[in-house]
Amino acid sequence: MPSWSQVLEEIQKEITDGNQSPFDTIRRKYLKLLFEKRNRNIICYYSGWLQKPNLKGVEIDDNDKNAFMAAIHNLDRAKGLDLILHTPGGQVAATESLVDYLRRMFGTDIEVFIPQIAMSAGTMIACSGSIIHMGKQSNLGPIDPQYGGIPASEVIEEFNRAAKEIKRDPSRIPLWQVIIGKYHPTFIGECEYAVKWSKSIIKEWLKTGMFKGSKQPQNIINTIVKNLSDHSKHKSHSRHINIDECKKMGLKISELENDQILQDLVLTVHHAFIHTLSGTPAYKIVENHEGVAMVQMAQLLQVQ
Repeated sequence: MPSWSQVLEEIQKEITDGNQSPFDTIRRKYLKLLFEKRNRNIICYYSGWLQKPNLKGVEIDDNDKNAFMAAIHNLDRAKGLDLILHTPGGQVAATESLVDYLRRMFGTDIEVFIPQIAMSAGTMIACSGSIIHMGKQSNLGPIDPQYGGIPASEVIEEFNRAAKEIKRDPSRIPLWQVIIGKYHPTFIGECEYAVKWSKSIIKEWLKTGMFKGSKQPQNIINTIVKNLSDHSKHKSHSRHINIDECKKMGLKISELENDQILQDLVLTVHHAFIHTLSGTPAYKIVENHEGVAMVQMAQLLQVQ
């Protein structure tokens, strides 16, 4: 299979030959080859947050379900689903609704591939599958929910720290009043509920998916959720969790390197999507192996 630069050369040749849709042609070429290898439905969910970092809409939201509905329509659902993810995460409610829909369509016959990164709510989606395929370059991330870019668990930690310090030394009240005063009255409670909500979702998905039929899976599920949601351990919401850490915490991981042909195909598909996000106004793509796609494009403004 071609490398990153070779995929780009293929795209450039298509442009030279006059192809009006060179990026689409190359993506769909390798998606078809991957389908022939797996004989399972494939849907790729790609966000261009790395290429267009300040663009609104790159995260998981309720609009994505329409794209998945279009991609799933007319598929033979008996073939199951291979879901290829590349996302920074997004809204917990939208993620919960999307996984619910995917399971209604495919049951728990969903395998998740992480060619590079699936963070936050993307990690939650990965945990809803029966198995996660990762390579040495792949990363998941902590699942602590965010409020305006602030981790909810960090807010709770800060509030608890304030309570302890004030109890020990009341003279610190003015300092903490400035910090805690920026929160509206129900904010702490909302953060606590958001953390509990995300944990309960993951536990349920692991129980009914990855560890379905396992005897007494609760201990391993609790360990996984604790590791993924432990803000004091990860220090940052952007912390990257590699394949070894994922296996150590108990997630069912299949190493892409164990099947070189599969790894090459998955990474070539990944390269084709990243080139599309880099070389076009596209910032989010949901596409199946039959070439049915919904592509969200950024508006380019010309300044005269």
